Amino acid sequence: MSVEVREATQSDLEQWNSYVDQSPWAGLFHRDEALATLARHTGCSLTRLVGFKGQEPVGIFPVFELRKGPVTAVVSPPPDVRVPYLGPAPLNVGKLKQRKAERRHRRFVVGALDWIDDRLDPQYTHLRLHRGYPDLRPLTWEAFDTDPAYTYLVDLSVGRDALLDSFSRDARTNVRDGQDDERIVIREGGRANIPFILERVRERYRAQGVDFRLPTALVTDLYDDLPEGAIRPYVCRVDERPVGGILALEHGETVSRWQGGVKTDTEAAVNDLLDWQVMTDGIDRGCATYDLVGANNRRINEYKAKFNPELQPFYSVERGSTVVTLATRLYDQLRSASGTITPAK
Repeated sequence: MSVEVREATQSDLEQWNSYVDQSPWAGLFHRDEALATLARHTGCSLTRLVGFKGQEPVGIFPVFELRKGPVTAVVSPPPDVRVPYLGPAPLNVGKLKQRKAERRHRRFVVGALDWIDDRLDPQYTHLRLHRGYPDLRPLTWEAFDTDPAYTYLVDLSVGRDALLDSFSRDARTNVRDGQDDERIVIREGGRANIPFILERVRERYRAQGVDFRLPTALVTDLYDDLPEGAIRPYVCRVDERPVGGILALEHGETVSRWQGGVKTDTEAAVNDLLDWQVMTDGIDRGCATYDLVGANNRRINEYKAKFNPELQPFYSVERGSTVVTLATRLYDQLRSASGTITPAK
């Protein structure tokens, strides 16, 4: 039996988030609420594709359509929104033997690409796949070029004591000294803390001559639209003055360091303490992984590597005419959307 790929019906949309929860390669931004919010703020046309083998769902594939003059681009995620991963997400393949799993995955991907080509006819297509995506071959066989990138994953399942012991000496010292410093207070806040965190990031990028185009209104809408606890704003205060913060994301058993953690104007090891707070709170809630979201900048990696993470690749894939430079330029910001230029020290 072949795989049928179709645009999600109302019935499919009612089940969409359950499909997200079933796929190891779907993240927070695959959720229906996040997709709708991204489409609303970017002005892109959103299409949610679903693949079925008979009555069994085998994959979801959200795509955004951008038009600039005569050029049509299909992207997932859209540019300038700092979404680390999106693209297709297979599901219900773990129970299959390798041959059947590969065949089902290939038919789903090819069926979705055929639908996109027939209905949207893009001159350029760009996808950033979830970390650990199982098989890039169906995309390379369809003439996609691949571009590897990396992130760091910290194993939270070992517990607080073993986790702290695995850190570098300076990180352990910073955490322990910070916990003894009564001037320093770190708390998870709410929606009202989001503008402060994003403005700190925006100021740091501005100092480097780099645009930071993530709208604050988009993030606050995501905070409102997603389930409670999906976006967690952490703020560090020294002598009651806010000096730094991190916006963490939570989906399933993974908490992610999304935005923030930029260099501060205080001598306290603010970012070490913020990361430690996010990690330990995640442990308390049963999270098993802390995604540091980006491991492509040599200088910043020196900071992130002190948490003894595992290096994990993820991939961007693209296909299009070499003359379509306009569509490609739409993705100048997207290719750095995992935050690799934000100093974390």
